[in-house]
Amino acid sequence: MLIRKKEISELSKGIRRAIDGEEFDPRDHREGEWSILKNDVYTLIHQEKEQKLAAVEEKEHLAEYLSDISHQLKTPITSMLLMTELISKAPDEKRKEFLLCMKKEVRHMEWLVTALLKMAKLDSSTVSFHMAEVYVRELLEDALKSMEIVLDIRSQNVVLKQDILLFCDRKWTVEALINLLKNASECSGEGSEIIIDSGENPIYRFLSVTDAGEGLSKKQLSGLFRRYENSRKESGYGIGLPLSLSIMRAQNGEIEVLPGGNGIGATFVMKFYK
Repeated sequence: MLIRKKEISELSKGIRRAIDGEEFDPRDHREGEWSILKNDVYTLIHQEKEQKLAAVEEKEHLAEYLSDISHQLKTPITSMLLMTELISKAPDEKRKEFLLCMKKEVRHMEWLVTALLKMAKLDSSTVSFHMAEVYVRELLEDALKSMEIVLDIRSQNVVLKQDILLFCDRKWTVEALINLLKNASECSGEGSEIIIDSGENPIYRFLSVTDAGEGLSKKQLSGLFRRYENSRKESGYGIGLPLSLSIMRAQNGEIEVLPGGNGIGATFVMKFYK
């Protein structure tokens, strides 16, 4: 096959333009080795462009997470600095109060940083999921280990209606379930009952958490999974539910919310697609 010098020169110039960021498509949709080579050149150019875009996005994500951490840590740090200045001149009873507040802020900061780092790993797809069969009962038992004190203080009870076998990453799914249980506990009154149910249909298996609250309004529903939207809640900074959603989506799953209302609590449905 005879290739003219002009064609080689045009391909070479096009590659240089592509390196400089300009658009270049050498494909001619013909047969022959020369056309195959030009198609391969296009593929390489396209792959390089995608890699550059991915690198830019990763850098933007990193900047966003650093900004998030900085913003969310600013309030507790300021509060702790103020209490540190006041504690030396405060009476004994007030000192105890300041120390308890500082301890609470430190725990919140620790949880926040841990949660943000987990979300960063999930968003950057650097988490290795170990999928295996596990019963809902086992996931709930693991999750309740982190919830015992909170549930005991509020005299709340967790009831499992039906137990099925799920296919998921046990550790990360427990993490998502803990956040849903914390949310359910906050929305439910003292002495109430939180219902855990499970089941399946031809499309997915599910695990649901129903609280004993008043249900959710349309406004509350729209902001549930936006980071820091619910930071007014006592448990932290409005990142628990977004983290749970990230965990489910990373496992090719989803979380659906049934708002309830009229005496019926909200239900969070963790869907595990088949």
